[in-house]
Amino acid sequence: MTTGLDVFSTLHDLVRRAMEGLPGTRRGSLLIRTGRRLSYRAIVGLDGLLPGQGNMPSDGGVLSESAPFGPAAAPEAAHGPCLVPASAWYRAHLPERAETPGWPLDGVHVHVVPVPMFGAPGAYLALEQPDAAPLSGPWRALVESIAVSVGVVLERRGLFEEKAQSAQELRLLEEVLSSVAESVELLELIETLADGIRSAQTGPRWNTIDLAILEDAGGEGRVADGWRGSYDASGARGQPMIRVYKAPRRPMTAYWNNLRDGALAAGRDLRVGVEFRSVMSAAAAAQEALLEEGIRRRVDGIAIAPIDPVALEPAIARAMAAGIPVITVDTPAAPGSRSLLYVGTDNRAAGRIAGEAMLRLMPQGGEITVQAESFAVPNAQGRIEGFREAIAGSSVRVASLSENLFDVESAIALAVDSVRSNPGLAGALGVCSENGPSLGLASMKLGRSGDLKVVAFDLVTSTVAMLQDGVIHAAIVQREYDMGYRGVQALYEMATRGVPEALADLPASRCIDTGVDLVTLERTPFSSALSDHLASSSARRIANRRLGAGGRERALDFLVIGMAQRESLVDDERAPVTDDSLVGRVMRSCSSLVIDAASSEHQRFRDVAEARRSGARTLVGVPLLSREAVLGVLVLASPQPDACSATDLALIERVAAVAAVAIENARLLSRIKERTRALESLSSRQEALLETIAAMSSPVVPIARGVLVMPIVGALDTHRSGRFIEAMLREISEHQARVVIIDVTGMAVVDASAANHLAQAARAAGLLGAEVVLVGIAPEAARLMVEQGLDLGAIVTRSTLELGFSYALGKTGGRVVQGRR
Repeated sequence: MTTGLDVFSTLHDLVRRAMEGLPGTRRGSLLIRTGRRLSYRAIVGLDGLLPGQGNMPSDGGVLSESAPFGPAAAPEAAHGPCLVPASAWYRAHLPERAETPGWPLDGVHVHVVPVPMFGAPGAYLALEQPDAAPLSGPWRALVESIAVSVGVVLERRGLFEEKAQSAQELRLLEEVLSSVAESVELLELIETLADGIRSAQTGPRWNTIDLAILEDAGGEGRVADGWRGSYDASGARGQPMIRVYKAPRRPMTAYWNNLRDGALAAGRDLRVGVEFRSVMSAAAAAQEALLEEGIRRRVDGIAIAPIDPVALEPAIARAMAAGIPVITVDTPAAPGSRSLLYVGTDNRAAGRIAGEAMLRLMPQGGEITVQAESFAVPNAQGRIEGFREAIAGSSVRVASLSENLFDVESAIALAVDSVRSNPGLAGALGVCSENGPSLGLASMKLGRSGDLKVVAFDLVTSTVAMLQDGVIHAAIVQREYDMGYRGVQALYEMATRGVPEALADLPASRCIDTGVDLVTLERTPFSSALSDHLASSSARRIANRRLGAGGRERALDFLVIGMAQRESLVDDERAPVTDDSLVGRVMRSCSSLVIDAASSEHQRFRDVAEARRSGARTLVGVPLLSREAVLGVLVLASPQPDACSATDLALIERVAAVAAVAIENARLLSRIKERTRALESLSSRQEALLETIAAMSSPVVPIARGVLVMPIVGALDTHRSGRFIEAMLREISEHQARVVIIDVTGMAVVDASAANHLAQAARAAGLLGAEVVLVGIAPEAARLMVEQGLDLGAIVTRSTLELGFSYALGKTGGRVVQGRR
């Protein structure tokens, strides 16, 4: 048996081997230390006797107060093997069964052997024997060597669990940061936080995760000011208010988010426009409407994951007839489709990989159940066909098939029914993303956790958790990010090179297989460790990038249509920050708080009482601290007592710190954008005002046939000079003017620069056959021009506008007539 693929069977076999080393042993179990408690992980002869219908891992009681590493019934086991009465052992570590009259039999003892892990007892073999005879000689050596083997298995498992959790945490922190660019959508942020925390922390089983954000974190949220929430509960004016964003209990489906991210990343890298649209997984008509919208908009290409390939084929054909290339991603098109290409998983090959994994999990053979979302979906058909090919000729046989028709609750009910109705069922295949976790839940509910060999598809949050717990043994993971990225790449090639040229470089099958990965918690010769897969998938996102050429004459616009858009259950509500609340206390103290909801110490907290009524036992509040401000609180609740260890809390605090930075940066960017818009608006108004002032300060006035007057008010700089000359030439041409009178009476100063600009204006007017007359030079300006030796060239000058006008009339053949009334 390969440890990395099926740790349950490995541990079970080791317990059985240890029992074989003790004559007369009837029952054996392995209990692992988790914090201050023990947990059953393998049993022989105790089937149906564990609490909660025999689920594993199952609570195995507390550790000793006197010897922190020893069981309560045998604290001396922390220092070596020991023998204790079975009645005392089961009373401490199997209390429900210990109350049964006549059990265990008098004289029966339990031999407790510590299992070394990382230098200290981390688990215990509990082997029931009919008498109090101590182990000696070869029997003791055999059992202790088996305990060492168990320790090696658990150490290896623990290292891979720790590595996987670290990889999940890193990915979560990356997602939190990448989810905030120029703005923050808090509804999406709490979904990202909740989904990531649940993936990285499989132990606490968080029931609810909320994000309480202070609506105005100005003065009242500042740590330095010693924030106090001494307000009544009525929500009076001026009282700090929070908005609480509640994440859905059902984790979001990462599959379509990953495909979308790949498509959008390709758009950024190729410098093209990409719009991702998606619909609920049963709405083929909605996809058709999106196709028609793309046709109307004349997009440059469409990639679609067809819900119903046959029903969508007419719309695909219309798009192709309109000259818009169409390809499919994730799901193949209908046979004979007009679509040009399929980018996605070779589902038959993926099914064969799933079948080979099942054969390794079930070397002795047995019956299995298969569940799919719909047998009408081509993906499911191909995977089941490939699976059957792989198990053909073996002793593994498909006993039942079921389809949940995209209904999650139905998937769980069908899985429970399949497992319950066939007690001899040995394995289960989940064909689509939600089927594997449904089968895993069924195995847990019916006490078959780890015993029922489950192979799943895709890495949704619950699949990751069940891989770490040994409930799901292997996952066939598609590369949906690559589907989105390579799909947009293919459309780009068709749009820039032409469809025939782009297709010539593709396989004759017109299929691009993005491949799959077989993922297990531990690394095996034929599978990748979960942690390694998470790291390699991030690296692959970078490796497949290729930049497109910029500077095209026309921007390209592509439409990507997905399916199975999650129905967001995130909600938000507004509430005051009060003294008698967990949120208020965390915000006042600026520190994390972990409390037992059943404790009388916190009875006065209203939100604690409400959570207790909802079944919560552990409540955690972590402040979102950013520099000197408290932005809000991350609140988590679990139905388990003591659900949050110091390690769990440290992770949540790191996540909260990153979320706080993301929120603050988003708010800062938002304020910068608002300020930029305000400045741009002010600049536009100022520019318009300057335009008005410039037009008013140098108007062009025709005062007689062939004569124009242009007064100048203010300074005549280079910028204004150009506009002045442009306006003068335009008016000369329009009015066929012969004389232009420039009145400089209102000029601030006539210096060398201004004289040069006036001379340029005169020369420009002369090119159109007009003469410039300069009037209104003040005595001070005249003296300054003489002192500085300024030369106005051949420009005619007159002291007043009246004299300049008389000169102009003389040049145009007119005369001044004065009269009296």
